[in-house]
Amino acid sequence: MRKLAIDLGTSNCTIWSDNEGKSLSEPSVVAIEAESRRVVAAGNEAKKMEGKTSEYLEIIRPIESGAIVDYEAAVGMIKWFLRQVMGLTWIIGPEVMVTVASGLTQVEQRAVMDAVLEAGARKVYLIDTPIAAAIGAKIPIVETFGNMIVNVGGGVTEAAVIASGGVVASRCIRGGSSRLDESIEEYLKKKYALAVGEQSVEAVKIKLGTAVKLKKNEVMTVGGRDLVYGLPKSIEISAEEIFEVVRPMLDEVILVIRETLQMTPPELVADIADRGIVLTGAAAKLRSLPLLLTREIGVSVHLSLEPENCVIKGAAMALENLEIYRRSIK
Repeated sequence: MRKLAIDLGTSNCTIWSDNEGKSLSEPSVVAIEAESRRVVAAGNEAKKMEGKTSEYLEIIRPIESGAIVDYEAAVGMIKWFLRQVMGLTWIIGPEVMVTVASGLTQVEQRAVMDAVLEAGARKVYLIDTPIAAAIGAKIPIVETFGNMIVNVGGGVTEAAVIASGGVVASRCIRGGSSRLDESIEEYLKKKYALAVGEQSVEAVKIKLGTAVKLKKNEVMTVGGRDLVYGLPKSIEISAEEIFEVVRPMLDEVILVIRETLQMTPPELVADIADRGIVLTGAAAKLRSLPLLLTREIGVSVHLSLEPENCVIKGAAMALENLEIYRRSIK
């Protein structure tokens, strides 16, 4: 039986196969015929259709803040992705480990499990995203020591304290790399009346995005469409501007970490003070983010190796070692 790990994210769905390693990473988007509800495309293909479809097609994002908000669309999307990984036909469905946000209710977690089963999986396990991230970051979660992980994903940021293989305290908020992108895009529209594409927003975030003010300001030229005249337009934007744009979300991340620590038993807080906090997720690569969090929290914060892959790698490792991580799996 094939084994697959799935990170069903708000922004992207990533699948790890026991045969090939990371075999799929595509946007969590699905295109559906409005009348028949038939899935026409999902992932990259559906993403290309955004803003270009007729009234007969609906472009749906079925995952929001880690929870399924459109069950039928979610099933169709997962089925589409499974076909891409497994091939068009398979006799036995795969054994699947799916990550779920720690803040989901039991009903929401059950919906995730049911959707993956309906999409064709033979057996489904669930694992909390922070636990998967910790395993992927090579943190020994089965120890009685307290470890803190902060996962800044595509659509959700989660802070969790883990000990003895389980989550002791956790908090999560909507916001991650997609929220940073939205904030930058909105700023360019409001301040400069400039509409830009995803690649331009990503370039701005990578080149100018920073969690602390730079001693020497940096600038770059950004091109797009003038929202007033509809013509091509270029503007110059600075790192100082982008710092002000992303700061509100970073303040929320700091608040989530503080609230999680306030919920944590003192003995485990002492462990975290000794060991530090580990940072994972796509948006964790924002320049100087560990430095900002270390300053604000008063505990050393370390960026994990390949932070964007920690969650999916950890889910795959848990699936391969069910006995070791049985306490952490649902």
